[in-house]
Formats: sequence, structure tokens, C-alpha cells
Amino acid sequence: MRHRSLAAAAASASASGSGTIRRNVALLLPLFYQRHHRRFSFTTVACCLHPPPFESTEDQASLQGHIARGELSRARHLFDEIPSPDVRAYNDLIRAYSSSLSTAIDGLYLYRLMLRHRVAPNNYTFPFALKACSALADLHCGRTIHRHTLHMGLHADLFISTALLDMYVKCSCFPDATHVFATMPTRDLVAWNAMLAGYAHHGMYHDALTHLVTMQAQARLRPNASTLVALLPLLAQQGVLAQGTSVHAYCIRACLHLKVTDRVLVGTALLDMYAKCGSLAYARRVFDAMPMRNEVTWSALIGGFVLCGRMTQAFSLFKDMLALGLCFLSPTSIASALRACAVLDDLRMGEQLHALLAKSCVHADLTAGNSLLSMYAKAGLIDQAIAFFDELAVKDNVSYSALLSGYVQNGRAEEAFLVFKKMQACNVEPDVATMVSLIPACSHLAALQHGRCSHGFVIIRGFASETSICNALLDMYAKCGRIDLSRQVFNMMPSRDIVSWNTMIAGYGLHGLGKEATALFLEMSNQGFAPDGVTFICLISACSHSGLVTEGKHWFHEMTHRYGLTPRMEHYICMVDLLSRGGFLNEAYEFIQSMPLRADVRVWAALLGACRVYKNIDLGKRVSRMIEELGPEGTGNFVLLSNIYSAAGRFDEAAEVRIIQKVKGFKKSPGCSWIEINGSLHAFVGGDQSHPQSPKIYQELDNILAGIKKLGYHPDTSFVLHDVEEEEKEKTLIYHSEKLAIAYGILSTSENKTIFVTKNLRVCGDCHTVIKHISLVRRRDIIVRDANRFHHFKNGQCSCGDFW
Repeated sequence: MRHRSLAAAAASASASGSGTIRRNVALLLPLFYQRHHRRFSFTTVACCLHPPPFESTEDQASLQGHIARGELSRARHLFDEIPSPDVRAYNDLIRAYSSSLSTAIDGLYLYRLMLRHRVAPNNYTFPFALKACSALADLHCGRTIHRHTLHMGLHADLFISTALLDMYVKCSCFPDATHVFATMPTRDLVAWNAMLAGYAHHGMYHDALTHLVTMQAQARLRPNASTLVALLPLLAQQGVLAQGTSVHAYCIRACLHLKVTDRVLVGTALLDMYAKCGSLAYARRVFDAMPMRNEVTWSALIGGFVLCGRMTQAFSLFKDMLALGLCFLSPTSIASALRACAVLDDLRMGEQLHALLAKSCVHADLTAGNSLLSMYAKAGLIDQAIAFFDELAVKDNVSYSALLSGYVQNGRAEEAFLVFKKMQACNVEPDVATMVSLIPACSHLAALQHGRCSHGFVIIRGFASETSICNALLDMYAKCGRIDLSRQVFNMMPSRDIVSWNTMIAGYGLHGLGKEATALFLEMSNQGFAPDGVTFICLISACSHSGLVTEGKHWFHEMTHRYGLTPRMEHYICMVDLLSRGGFLNEAYEFIQSMPLRADVRVWAALLGACRVYKNIDLGKRVSRMIEELGPEGTGNFVLLSNIYSAAGRFDEAAEVRIIQKVKGFKKSPGCSWIEINGSLHAFVGGDQSHPQSPKIYQELDNILAGIKKLGYHPDTSFVLHDVEEEEKEKTLIYHSEKLAIAYGILSTSENKTIFVTKNLRVCGDCHTVIKHISLVRRRDIIVRDANRFHHFKNGQCSCGDFW
């Protein structure tokens, strides 16, 4: 009796509330066991050592009060002061932590702490813990919690099953999500919506619609706002405006747009759907009809205008949003505004947005940072882009892709490869966008070996079926002189878009294969692809580079009369170029006079270049006056004017043009040629002696010139446009950059290998003649890519037929 009383007293004291008494009981019970050799069950000891969690309801109320006010640090401090918190305390705090991505990891830590202290979770614990896994996309921890629910027999609980379903969907583990949904004994609307969100998340359009029909027909459940908010982004992704309009009609019939809690969510989803389907008028009407809007609503509309290329309107909306106060700013809206700045080339506003980012709470957001980086790169401010890139605390593949693309667009393709290597060294995985930015770097440098490596990389990564990747490869191989490989890629493409056809037609045109370009255009029409304005620019340009004047005129006529396309300035430029290259200079002049659009400098420049080639000085003077009235817009036009005067022997006037060019800040790019040997690029400029093998190169070139002079070659000094002695002119011609590059190629490659040289300017007539002779004397196939087109030299002939 006495023993029972002591045990009861110990348990009573333990439950009474005093921390000192609890510690004494913990010491007393082992002593009691030794003296009386009594056995206590685990339950009895647990009851004594793990008393009820709170000394009073005040702890519970205080904990919940801190949580309600968002004071999580104070709530945690109070929680840590409780000697043995029970499952209710754990649940309250885990629930609070799981509601935010930034604190979700703390919720999972608390869940593990709960298990370590042998506090059994209940059916309220698991949904909160699973929500934290969803926020972190922590599939491993989610699977562990799933096993815990199975062990405790709670996996069939509706709330737990729905939480499991949501976790698997957000962790992109769709098969497990499907299994959980299929094995649920009962399903409510929340479970059906979670599954629908899973279909939408994975872009499974037809499965989502089937699921929606089944939900209504079999489960007799009507879609609510959450259903539609999950469905509408999928409709936007698919671009199915008709279905989106039907959903909008359902919203009105079901009065979902009238419920205060649904107005913002449904309205934002609807306007986002309309904007992404290209129906900006409806998107704006939905926006204007919304009585309440948040930052997501504004961002969706601004992003929609940016997506549809309506940058001015997007910027106007952004300014309206700013007028409402900084509380409406979001990283997404600023990112959209920065993209608009990049397109509009509004650097001043972009810099102001940069300052706004630095001052606001979203300055560290990666999305906004990447947009700012892209804006600087596209504006040509590559140094600022590099500086900002280095400042980014966190960098993802979008950051690297933006910088890489900026290097390529600003003519610094070699540095783009260094960025790519750095990206790999930092274990940042390249994606499709990265490779679409990198492959053009190979095109700019005509670096075929680098291009092949990039092709192999995209195959290994599983990107080779992506249409955008294939389009980049088409362009790369064509510009690296391998139009045959371009066609192979084109033939193997699983799907093609209009860009694919246009790129291939343009590739044929660059190589002077106008008939192949025309045949491909007819094949495109037969397969049901409607040509656009770019298609005809590529097609007429192909005819121009192949001397197919009649065919080019025919397709220009067909463009307007058969396909209903209105010619743009670029089409008129192609037509003038077509006629001019063919020697029909007067017809080209009359064509310009009859244009419905006022001819700009580019149109006259196309004719001026032909005047130089065909030595039509009189017409060249007239064209020069037109260009002078309009004002030359670039270095090329000044050079053409200077060349016209120089060819006519009017060197004073040529010098005057060059002085004006210098005063206006236009610099003529020096002629530069480069050749790839064993994956390394070797660049040359005229008279260059910086190459390590310069003595051998010059000796080889002298030997070549001695050989071709025996065939009757005489330097054409008319291409030296300076008033110097004839001997000096010949010396200047001999050491043009493309000749040096070809000589190095002959020294460095086997006799059966094609020499491929790229030049940044147009090949001069004398070099063109020399290279034809070299191909005959040395029996080497030579391909030269200049600023206008490709020249395939073989057996003393050029593919351009001396028409370039």
C-alpha cells in the first residue's frame, strides 16, 4: 500500500506543474525501483517523465498569439522554453513554418525533432509537414513522410491523401501522384483540383480536360474558383482561346466573378489567359472590370503586352502601376518593364529601373536581375552587363545565357565560349536557351569544329529534337560552309516551323544555290506552310545571289498578287539588289523611283554598290547625291561614296568623304580574315606579320603569286582606292587578309582538305581572281565567306559566277 502511494504521489507530483518536483521525481523513481524491485510499464514511466505539456493554458494561448501575429521567432523561443511540448504545440508551429518557402525547412526540422522526442504525429501533423515538402520540392523527405503515414495507418485520411497528392505533383513525380489519387477511398473537390493542377503542371492538356469532365459527370462536383485557376494557365499555354472563352462564360454563369474571395484570383487568371492567347483587348477589359487588383494582376497584364510586342503600352501600364505606390512593385512586373526597355532601346529608363531595384526590397530577386542583365547586354553595354553579372549573388542558367547571348550579339563570340566553360565549371546545367545562344557564336566565327562539338552536346543532353535548337544548327552549318550538313539536320527534324524553312532557304541563298532555294520554297508550299514576309526576303535574296533575275521578279510579283503580302522596305532593298547585281542599273533606278515607299539610304546603297562594280560613274554620282541628301547612316555608305570617287580618279573628293566620315564618328572596320585549324582560330589583317609563322606564310604567298602570274594574272589595282604609286598599289593588294589566311591554310592542312576562310568585309575583285587561280594551280577546294555570301572556288571557277 505504501509503495502504491509513493508511486501515485510521484505521478501526482509530476503532473502538478513544478519543474523542481519533476526533476526530483525523475531521480526518485529509479531509487524506488531499486528498493522495492517493482516493474513499471513503459506507459507508466512515460507518463511520469513526459507530463502534460503546458503548465497552464497561457503557454498555449501565447504560442498561438505569436503565430497569429507572424512573430515566428518569439513563438519558437516560447516553444523551446516548454519542457515537453505535445503534438498540438508541434502542429501549430509546423503549420506556421510550412506556410512560407523561407521557413519551410524549419518546419521539416521541427517534424524530425518531434519524432526524435517520441511525440507521435497525428492526422493534423502530416498535411503541414507535407506542405513544407511541397514548398521545398523535397521529394525524398516527402516519401519518408508517406512511409510514416502508411506505418500509422493514416494514409487513407482524406486530408493526408490530398497533401500527399499535392506534394508529388509539386515535386514533378506524376506517377506517384496518379497512384495516390487512384487509391483514395473518398475524394472531395480539393483532391480533384489538386490532380487537375498536376495535369496542368505537366502540360497534359487532353488529360486535364478528361479529368474535368469526369469530375463533373461521375463525381457530380462543380468546378470552383480553384479549379479554373488551375485550368486557365494550361489553356493559355496551349493557346486555345475558344476554350478559355468558354471558361470565362462559365465563371459568369456560376457567379464566380462576384465572390469577393475569387475576384482577384479568377480575374487575374482570365486576363493572363487572354493576354497569352494574343487577345489583349479582352485582357484589358477583364482588367478594367476588376474592382480589386494586386501586384500579380498588374504583372500579368504588363507581361501580356510585352509578350505580344506592345512595349510602349506595357511601359505605360508600368508607369500607372508605379503611380499607385511601391507596394505594388513585384519582381515579375519589373522584369517585364526591363524587357520592354531592352526592345525599345530605352536605356535611360532601364537605368532608372536598375536604381529602383536597388532601392526596393526586390533588388536581390533573380528574375528581375536576369532581366536587367539581358537589357544591358542587348543594349550593347556588355561591360555593364559583365559588372552586374559579377554582382549577382545567385546565378542560374538564365543568367549565364543572357551574358552569353550578349557577347554573341555584340561581336565577342570568342568570349561567349569562355562564359560557357565557366558555366560548366560552376555546375550550372545548360538548357535549351543556353545552347540556342551558344550555337550562333560558332556561326559568327565560322568555327565548324566548335559547332560540331555543340551539336554533339545537344544530342547528349537530349535537346536535339527541339525545333529552336535545330534551327540554330541549320544556320550554324550553313554559315560554316557546310550547307550539306544543314540539309541533313533539316531532313531529320521531327517538326519544323516557319523559321526552319526560312533559315534553310536563306542558307541556300548565301551559297548561291538559288534553284535549290526555289525548289525548297515550292516544297514548303506543298506541305501546307504559309510563307511570311521573311520567306520572300530569303527567296528573292537567293535569286539575287544566283543571278536569277527573272525568277526573283516573278516571286516579288507572286508575293503581292498570290499570297497577299504587302512589301516592306526590306523587300524593295532585295529587288534593287537583284536588278543591280544583274547589271540592270537603269531599271533598278526606275524601280526605286516607282516605289510606294520613300526610299531610304539602304535602298540607294544597294544601287550604289553596283555602280562601283559596273563602273557606272554617272549613275553613281546621281545616287551619291541622293544618299548625301538623306545623310549616310553608317560606315558602309561613306566607304561606297569614297570608292566611287576613287574609282573615277577623283581622289580629292574621296578624301573629303573620308574626312566627313571621321568627323561624324564613323570608323571603317579593317579587313580581317580568319581560318579554323584543328579547333583553333587564326586571324589575319592586311599586311599582318604578327602570326608566329608569318615568314613561312609570306614565302608561300609569294610562291603562289609567282605561279599564277604564269597563267596570265595581273593585279587589278583599281581596287586600291588611294592615290599612290602603281607599285605600292600592287604591294597593298598582294597582302590582303584573305590571301594570307588561304596561304596559311595551304601550309597547315592536307591536300585533300577544303580550305574555309571567313572575311568580315566583301571580297575585292582582285582577291576573287587570285583565289580562282589558286584553286586551279594548287588543286584545292576553297570556300570563302564574306560579308555578302559564300564563294565556292574549285578548278579555277567560283560558284557565284563572278556575280557577287
